[in-house]
Amino acid sequence: MKIEVLTLFPEMFDSVFAQSIIKRAVDEKKVQLIYHNLRGYSLNTHRQVDDYPFGGGAGMLMQIEPFAVFFEKMGYLGENKPYTIYLSPKGQPLKQKHLNDLAEKKNHILLICGHYEGLDQRIIDSFVDAEISIGDYVLTGGEIPAMVLIDGLIRLLPDALGDSESSQKDSFMDGLLEHPHYTRPAEFKGVKVPDVLLSGNHKEIEKWRQKESLRLTYRLRPELLRKKNFDKKERELLKEVLSEESKKRQN
Repeated sequence: MKIEVLTLFPEMFDSVFAQSIIKRAVDEKKVQLIYHNLRGYSLNTHRQVDDYPFGGGAGMLMQIEPFAVFFEKMGYLGENKPYTIYLSPKGQPLKQKHLNDLAEKKNHILLICGHYEGLDQRIIDSFVDAEISIGDYVLTGGEIPAMVLIDGLIRLLPDALGDSESSQKDSFMDGLLEHPHYTRPAEFKGVKVPDVLLSGNHKEIEKWRQKESLRLTYRLRPELLRKKNFDKKERELLKEVLSEESKKRQN
């Protein structure tokens, strides 16, 4: 997969992705990350990329000209244009499904990081395929949202995590939060790991994990339960969880 970023601050990405899982994925050529400085495509003597909005108003807008020059110089026009995402607070909230779809269907992605009051609408109309937000709040620029999307996307690539099952068991992959995890020591200051995890009974361990996943989702993100299509086994486990949680509240 090839991921490119059009930004005013390419050095921000080097400091974040030059280590850990992302670095390994790049070194092993599972993904190609390329950062472009938008100012390098400005025809202005001072490399200006913003100007005042027509009609007045606070702040500045990013101009269309540097973007048009970038797409033309890169040859990213027509069928050669990568799937282009603008990281915008007005965009669709980023969900695991978006990441799954991108990992499965797109081989070449371009991320646009906005600044100031946003982009000239003609940039969006001419070049952008999707607007994505990481939450209902406003940040100083699109770089951090782009990093979030890149991180979430790369970990879905084959063998990027080293364990092919790791990403498939993450929270939200099946519409629920992931179950709790424990490691050594089995007891710490009187607090023990659940006995079932030490039992070696894989069937009971899997049942416990499914049940605790439902319990955690019920406690922290109950709205997810309303969206999920349950199979028969999950419905039975959910009934047990709801009954147990009800008894706890009564006590």
